[in-house]
Amino acid sequence: MQKRFVLSLVAALSLTVGFSGVPDARADKKPETVKEVKSLSDHEQVKLALSAAPSHITKDASVMIYGTDGKLMETRKGTNGFICVPTVMNLPDPDPMCMDAAVHQWMTDLMNNAPKPTNTVPGIAYMARGGSHFEKGGQVVMSGASAKTVKEPAHWMIMWPFESATTKLPTAPNPSGVYIMFDGTPYAHLMVYQDPMRMK
Repeated sequence: MQKRFVLSLVAALSLTVGFSGVPDARADKKPETVKEVKSLSDHEQVKLALSAAPSHITKDASVMIYGTDGKLMETRKGTNGFICVPTVMNLPDPDPMCMDAAVHQWMTDLMNNAPKPTNTVPGIAYMARGGSHFEKGGQVVMSGASAKTVKEPAHWMIMWPFESATTKLPTAPNPSGVYIMFDGTPYAHLMVYQDPMRMK
């Protein structure tokens, strides 16, 4: 794994890496934007990143946090193939994620505008603090342009080419807590909502 790289996630998992200085951070103040997450101390960023998944995952995971240049850097090398980051979207609430190697490949392909993801096995990612997606015309969409932002509860994801036509699964959030996000695209994947208390 590279010691330093920018995890630039476009679409629903876009990461803003712009940086305009490091304002003073207060431990008792909840960060309001990615910019503010970057201003947290290393310890606070690590704590936030590790809040994304169950402890049996995070205890052996690599951790990447923001350096003074506003880019993600590895601050702890793990042994189980998972990488945890303190936030993935430039939105008001921090949305930390822990992902395995297959999801990292999936996101790298997305970042590089690959025609389809190249992970050869299903990948899993945890977002125990929840996240967000974009909706337009009642449909979940990949771009935030002219779309509204909808908060997602705590969940985990399986990055694999699920299809509603063959699985008969829903393509939008619903009471069951399971749906296919980005159905009909190569980057379709399974969303599974989960009680955050059961993530521990």
